[in-house]
Amino acid sequence: MKFNTKVRYGIRAMLEIALDESENGIFQKDIAERQLISVKYLDSIIASLKTSGLIYNRKGKKSGYILSRKPSEIKILDIYRAFEPGISIVDCMAPHYICQLSNTCGVRNFWKGLNQTIEDYFSSRTLEDLLKEHKSALKRSTLSL
Repeated sequence: MKFNTKVRYGIRAMLEIALDESENGIFQKDIAERQLISVKYLDSIIASLKTSGLIYNRKGKKSGYILSRKPSEIKILDIYRAFEPGISIVDCMAPHYICQLSNTCGVRNFWKGLNQTIEDYFSSRTLEDLLKEHKSALKRSTLSL
């Protein structure tokens, strides 16, 4: 199972925004540069994050991006849902999917349990957790130099 690039880059972009401590927010070009994402591709990612209410422009069009809530209040599942309606590891777990075998399927509960485990994990982790892990990784890499 793989998560699409919009989800993965969206999480990385949110981390960059959370790391920025300036009053005016971080510019899209800086996020792109630091995360090695093209500015053009980042456009759609930023648009989805804004539409979902996770970020906003500090002072209008020529300003940087800021989180709409504290990192401790933003679950990784919130970021995921900015790009996907829900976690569906197999087609039959997708909302509104009708499977002809659902009443007699011997593996449906297995997929349902795995799907729920992933969703629970995404719900249990916050952007604050990623910030702490990132800062810890930076500290370790500095110590090893």
